[in-house]
Amino acid sequence: MVLTQRSHVRRPTLEDVARQSGVSKSTVSRVINGEARVRAEVVDRVRQVISELGYVPNQGARQLVTHRTDAVAVVAAQPENRLFIDPFFDLLLRGIRRELALHGAQAVLLFLEEPDDYTRVADYLGGGHVDGAILFSLRPGDRLAEIIDRLGLPAVFGGRPLLRDGDPVRPGQAHVDGDNRGGARLAVQHLVSLGRRRIATVAGPYDQENSAADRLAGYRDVLRDPVTPHLVERADYTRQGGADGMAALLDRHPDLDAVFVASDLMASGALQTLRERGRRVPEDVAVVGFDDLTSIAETTDPPLTTVHQDIEEMGRLMARLLLAREDAPDMSPDGRPDDSSDGSPDGPSVIVPTRLVRRASA
Repeated sequence: MVLTQRSHVRRPTLEDVARQSGVSKSTVSRVINGEARVRAEVVDRVRQVISELGYVPNQGARQLVTHRTDAVAVVAAQPENRLFIDPFFDLLLRGIRRELALHGAQAVLLFLEEPDDYTRVADYLGGGHVDGAILFSLRPGDRLAEIIDRLGLPAVFGGRPLLRDGDPVRPGQAHVDGDNRGGARLAVQHLVSLGRRRIATVAGPYDQENSAADRLAGYRDVLRDPVTPHLVERADYTRQGGADGMAALLDRHPDLDAVFVASDLMASGALQTLRERGRRVPEDVAVVGFDDLTSIAETTDPPLTTVHQDIEEMGRLMARLLLAREDAPDMSPDGRPDDSSDGSPDGPSVIVPTRLVRRASA
């Protein structure tokens, strides 16, 4: 058997890029590290040479210079199995990953399921492994927010974080959220416009971020008369939770003629219960969901009328806002001085608008 020796192909170096670009090595380094002190035409020329040569920067050396890891922790206070079966989180994570990739960064996914996870996650975040953190689904008074503050790590929250009663609002907290209250108002106003008079709701859980509270508040905004407590049922943002919540409402109020369900996943369960109880949708009971997860809303029977929010864009905005805070804590996501917080203690925030999408369920 004859063995052929592989020819050694020399990898292009920083010196090669500098020589072919006609600039110094330090200029090439500044271009690679994204520094602002280089003319636009020089940046374009260096990047073109990098592409032509197939030059790959040495990440270890780059990190020594920039003190950046180009990694972002995405911390989810959710069971791992739920995160990967709920389309909402799939879209959110897709938006985060895609935006980070545009900036040469990657997401490191961390889960908070057990009490011991806090120590593990805190040690990781404080170990210099990431440049910042995106956090979502935190519970009221979650101590991870305090850990983030103590570490001085740039962070963005998905949803407006809840605090325990009496807790001070931490200055500078940034968050991205949908217009939950306004979207809920759109849903219930639509049901009222259809002539529905006995409108119930399957709301989100008490311990969720403010989305659940805001959607319930939007429901109550429209029904100006005091809402009968028995027309409100809490559930856990799962399909089974929606099915059980709908069953409980029907047991208490068999005459209800409409229901606003605070998530599409719960609404799919609610539709199943209505079908099993012999209720026609929308003839007997009109149903409106929230999120506009097309993998659910377009495939239910009947297709679901729901409130649309751009979940993938929310993920992108979280990543964009975090990257802006890493580069300059007082800058907005578009690179301009940030004045979005109006000096409020909540810090900069982005609220994504919502709209009603009408299908056959209402």
